[in-house]
Amino acid sequence: MKKKFLNIIAAVSLLTASSCTNDFEETNIDFSKQVEANSENLLNPALYEMASEAYMRANNFGFEIMQYSIPFPNEGNTVSRYYFTENTGVGYWNSTYRWQMQINEMLKLAQKEGNKNNEAVALVLRAWGFQNLTDSFGDVPFSEAFRQEENIRTPKFDQQKEVYIQLLNDLEKANSLFGLSETLKGPDQMYHANENAAGVLKWKKFCNSLSLRMLLRILNKDGEIDVKNRINKIISDPATYPIFTNNDDSAFVLATGVAPFDAPIVRPQDFTTGRAAAEFFVDYLNKTEDPRRPTFFSKARELGSNKDIGYKGAPAGYKSGTKFTYNPSNLNQALAKTPLTLKIMGYSELQFILAELALKNVIPGDAKTFYDKGVQASLEQWNAKSTPEYLNHPDVAYNGTLERIMMQKYVALFFVDQQAWYEYRRTGYPKLPNNGGLLNDGKMPVRFMYPPVTRLQNPEQYNAAVQSMGGDTYNTKVWWEK
Repeated sequence: MKKKFLNIIAAVSLLTASSCTNDFEETNIDFSKQVEANSENLLNPALYEMASEAYMRANNFGFEIMQYSIPFPNEGNTVSRYYFTENTGVGYWNSTYRWQMQINEMLKLAQKEGNKNNEAVALVLRAWGFQNLTDSFGDVPFSEAFRQEENIRTPKFDQQKEVYIQLLNDLEKANSLFGLSETLKGPDQMYHANENAAGVLKWKKFCNSLSLRMLLRILNKDGEIDVKNRINKIISDPATYPIFTNNDDSAFVLATGVAPFDAPIVRPQDFTTGRAAAEFFVDYLNKTEDPRRPTFFSKARELGSNKDIGYKGAPAGYKSGTKFTYNPSNLNQALAKTPLTLKIMGYSELQFILAELALKNVIPGDAKTFYDKGVQASLEQWNAKSTPEYLNHPDVAYNGTLERIMMQKYVALFFVDQQAWYEYRRTGYPKLPNNGGLLNDGKMPVRFMYPPVTRLQNPEQYNAAVQSMGGDTYNTKVWWEK
């Protein structure tokens, strides 16, 4: 057993490399200390660390690139100014492969054990992790990853289209595997399905809701992949393909503050050090008198007098030499204090997905109804009161446009890993301002460059991927963007 796990670690080392980044420092597992391995022991560590990494991806990358918050005061080269290097995504690449290695082992063990529920959960978590990875990089090692024991030391980079096809097929299979009369074997920090079989149904709902997220992402590739028919297959048969029906179904993992479920950020003060809330985000919530403001932000203060001036952010990418007469609002430190939820996918996001699909006549139903449910669900998720006045505000009320749906979806995706970045690349919304200090000619970078280790350790497959993608820059579009 020890030799087997050492071989797995060796396989992961071919895909990862250390780097100096601000990414979440991933925990290393000492597999050599595991005398007996089974699928039920592998779920919680991988699930919790993947969810923690998702939280930190929002905190370190998603907030900056999508103008939720910015480094402040700072006039240097940062992600918020569209400054990317070949190392920008290295930490994310490393952590994804590290924990997907454990999910891969969980999958194989569950299949060997005949444990269908654990097999289904492993397929769902693999789909979640690899969709985010391919949306961040494009073509990635997938079908030949973690196959060191088969002497595959230089895994090929699967084209993004093929990765999507396999992941969607995996989710279809997972949906068929879930047995709703049995509990999950082994601890489950997300749905506690080991304690109650109702949690297994929630895993199944997450499976199909995730499918809809993936299918919407590639909607413009209908024809290459049977996207619209797959969507309607799910929507038209809720008995076979259940999806989220309320906030309680959301795929959120609880950080209790009690080991091993500690907060991703050890000291809450580190969450707010050297940062400010971004003007774009704050201004929209001010304009709409959004009741989530006190949950998200602290108040700004006038310099000198320290007078409370309400919620006021700092402009992203502000010009060098800009003078501020106030200390901007910051993010609320409570967002980093336990107990807190680590967000994978929420019910509100699903409602905005359905609203867009209805708007585009892909599915039956009223787009306004889905939209209103999405807004209400996000408010309730953050313990903010949903009122008719808010829903009827002229800058909130549904107006039949994709831009309106995406603006509220942007708010709902606050703290959901990098989803707002992916959705901006897909739709161009929300329309983010250029305040004069953005690099890359003011163009949003659309992917991470491959880690340098891939060029050094796997040059043949790296070069094939670069040729397939049309380059390896942060302006090289992935398949679904083309």
